[in-house]
Amino acid sequence: MTHEDRGHYAKKHPADRSVNPEIAKAVKKRTSNETISCVEAFKIAGDLNVQPAEIGVTVDFLETRILKCQLGLFGHSPEKSIVKPAKNVSSALEETIRERLVNGRLSCKAAWEIAEQTGIPKMGVSSACETLEIKINSCQLGSF
Repeated sequence: MTHEDRGHYAKKHPADRSVNPEIAKAVKKRTSNETISCVEAFKIAGDLNVQPAEIGVTVDFLETRILKCQLGLFGHSPEKSIVKPAKNVSSALEETIRERLVNGRLSCKAAWEIAEQTGIPKMGVSSACETLEIKINSCQLGSF
């Protein structure tokens, strides 16, 4: 979404799309100043045993912004992105990342899985991607 679309997140979805009231209640409970962190959104998904995308849709319909992406890609202050290129990337990590690329990009979910598999922090994977000039796409919450 563009800067001009801020505050109109529900427009990303079909008008006849509805949200689960239980999810909406949980999101509202963890929302502050019309924002919710990526961490909190994922906690709700885990607590309610639903896909993160369902949380993302609900967040959009509630016109809430998601902050503090766990990959460091958006929602951080004062800079939007806090991910910085890694000083070096091991050949093993590079190979693991490249094996997971689809159309030259790494999905958010794949980045998380690589972090889990390798024991590297999530931001370590996104930093490696910055160094390798690989874009991360398909946010699990639907933010990008």
